Amino acid sequence: MHVTVLGAGIIGVSTAWHLLQRGHTVTVVDRQPDAALETSFANAAQISVSYCEPWANREAPLKALKWMFSATSPLLFRPQLDPAQWRWGLQFLGQCNDAAFERNVAQLVALGSYSHAALKDIVAETGIDYHRLERGIAHYYTDPHAFDGAAAAAAVMQKFGVQRRVISREELLRIEPALQGFASRIVGGTYTPSDESGDARVFTQQLARLCAQRGAQMLYGHDIEQLQASGGAMQQVRVRDRSSGEARTLKADAFVVACGSYTTPLLAQVGVKVPIYPGKGYSATLPLLRPDAAPHVSMIDDAYKIALSRLGNQLRVAGTIELGGFDLSLDTPLARKRCEMLVRRIEEVFPGVADTRTPEEGGDPQFWTGLRPATPTNIPLMGRTPLNRLWINAGHGTLGWTHGAGSGKALAELISGEQPAMRFSFYGVPPRNQHTSAHPGVQRQLGTPPQRG
Repeated sequence: MHVTVLGAGIIGVSTAWHLLQRGHTVTVVDRQPDAALETSFANAAQISVSYCEPWANREAPLKALKWMFSATSPLLFRPQLDPAQWRWGLQFLGQCNDAAFERNVAQLVALGSYSHAALKDIVAETGIDYHRLERGIAHYYTDPHAFDGAAAAAAVMQKFGVQRRVISREELLRIEPALQGFASRIVGGTYTPSDESGDARVFTQQLARLCAQRGAQMLYGHDIEQLQASGGAMQQVRVRDRSSGEARTLKADAFVVACGSYTTPLLAQVGVKVPIYPGKGYSATLPLLRPDAAPHVSMIDDAYKIALSRLGNQLRVAGTIELGGFDLSLDTPLARKRCEMLVRRIEEVFPGVADTRTPEEGGDPQFWTGLRPATPTNIPLMGRTPLNRLWINAGHGTLGWTHGAGSGKALAELISGEQPAMRFSFYGVPPRNQHTSAHPGVQRQLGTPPQRG
């Protein structure tokens, strides 16, 4: 079968890889000159199976209202004259209850476990090096009231086989001694040894090169102009070479749309409506001045809801979400404040460890922003659309790196007529055909938790 994959981020490239593994002919199309140059470029770097809670919970509506008046809030709703934003917002509110939260967590954990196993398989087979650290993820708290809720949050995850445990400040400092200079402000934390971190861009680009070596046609620098369907089936896609201006039509036996937030307007061309809306996230990548004092354990800062990960001789800090349309600007007052907040927090937690100087001061912070393709549930849409031969693999929100390898494998299995071995509601697949037992990785964790690093 010939499959055309639209999008060369972690989701699209992982899908291409697993399709090739099953003997299919693959074409990958992306407007950028290489893979992983948009949403997968500079994310938080965490494989966070154990920290996958959806945004929607019973406290989210009140918090969102409060945060609307803060330029550095973790989740900022910026109202637009956009019906899609309001529809998404209403659907999001419908998920802000305990029953929906628990249902959504169950699916996210199942996909996360399945994906982590798929990632390990790829690394074992290919030997890709991407600054991987298997040291777990630590979540530290500076607010006693917030820390009081850590046990309940950990219990929810433990219910689904995730061994997140509450730890004292002293144990946290033993796990990550680099926090010693900030210790007086820490009241405690949680820790999961099974999670890890690494550079999603480096991994994706290396995997894309291996796809090309195995025969995939990689059409970089091509705009995806139009999906064309007739007779209830996807027929072809028109693309245009950015350098030559030449347009061409691509035909295939199946098409996969894995274009992140841009999946929504693409599918609308053929009458398929999906609830994916862009969430603008930010990151800063900073050179290390004192590598010996820098952390090796990836972390979550509860007060600012940001993630910190070491990538070789750099420190990545990422976080915040803005729901305000397809805005990728970094030079607005709001964007500058959010970027400055990330850098300022690094200096507070790890003083003198990274180069947090501004360009005017002689520093070289690498600021970045990308659009997280979010669904109201935070559960990605993976499966078949109402149109024959047209598939979707998008809507991974802030968990694209965590869920990327498994999402690609699962969709390749579905296209190949196989059934992915996890409990997950695939898009467009009747419930009676869904797998009804937990992924083996989750089942193992219900007994003795595997130690990964």
